[in-house]
Amino acid sequence: MKICFYPAFKPLGHRLPSGDLVTAGGIFDYLRRRGHELTVPSGLRCRWIYWRPWLWPLLARDRRRVRRRFAAGGCDLWFSYHSYYKAPDLLGPGAARALGVPYVLFQGIFSTKPRRRWASLPGYHLNRRVLLAARHVFTNKRRDLHNLLRLLPAERITYVAPGLHPEEFAFCPEARVELRGQWGVGEEPVVLAVAMFRPGVKADGLAWVIRTCGELAGRGHRFTLVIAGDGKARPALERLAAAEGPPTVRFVGQVPRGELFRHYSAADLFVFPGFQEALGMVYLEAQSCGLPVVACDNAGTPEAIRHGETGLLAPLHDRGAFRDAVGRLLADPVLRQRLGANARARIRAVHDLDRNYAGMEAVLRRLAAGGSRP
Repeated sequence: MKICFYPAFKPLGHRLPSGDLVTAGGIFDYLRRRGHELTVPSGLRCRWIYWRPWLWPLLARDRRRVRRRFAAGGCDLWFSYHSYYKAPDLLGPGAARALGVPYVLFQGIFSTKPRRRWASLPGYHLNRRVLLAARHVFTNKRRDLHNLLRLLPAERITYVAPGLHPEEFAFCPEARVELRGQWGVGEEPVVLAVAMFRPGVKADGLAWVIRTCGELAGRGHRFTLVIAGDGKARPALERLAAAEGPPTVRFVGQVPRGELFRHYSAADLFVFPGFQEALGMVYLEAQSCGLPVVACDNAGTPEAIRHGETGLLAPLHDRGAFRDAVGRLLADPVLRQRLGANARARIRAVHDLDRNYAGMEAVLRRLAAGGSRP
């Protein structure tokens, strides 16, 4: 298939990493490895585009460019990644219609809450039109699936479990020995957190981890806290760690995704609350390496973590329960090992990217063969 692949929310290769960027890149790479010809027709970001009139001429320009470039049959299907009220895909539906090809959307999100606020009301209506125009919508979150069923018939929606390549996140005993030696860690547990140090929910989540670990250290638990990531909030988080964190905290900076398996392998449990986390690819990565996870039960975290089976989920904003969950795993190495083994097995059974995207590819082939007809 010849596919126009358009990431409306954030261009591939964007300098700021995120779970959405990882997912979009994973789909792109999978389809290309399967032999399909993919073209990115535009780098225009649609985030808040309806309140940014200086972007409208760029949208009109890209619409014209797409029609000229692909009018002669250079596209069998239009695939857009991500559309919701903050970033409705204003390029894809019209471009697909002009080219006479099916318009497909991955991670289309529907919610009625944005229509209650004047600032997001235009985004609600525009995104609703985008979803209705889609021949098919894929989603990797069951909560979004439930909401989409309020707008679209079930036959136009497919749930695709989130995934990764398990072989890229496999336990590495050599890395465990090497990094724990660098960190000066003996047999004591290592608590790991990985996140961008962005002000907002990411920094708030890391602050929770630091304060929680400080309280646990004060109660007699002995461990090392390792935090991977970087960003504007780093100085504030380092000050917080010095004032309220455990005795041993190591900030190791931003680690390339391809090297994260080494840090997961060197740790004993992964801890991050995941406030408003759409999914949290780091949870899948950590579990793939055999780490049990502690997070808060909200948004997309239950999609990645099975409470009591692969990790522990605390009620949202209940830091006492969160602290107790971390403390329970610190005190019980047998439980850590059991949950970690379950996590590793579940990733390979449920979250293998190639297996999960095979079903999506079959739907795309059927749609492309049927052309743009409804």
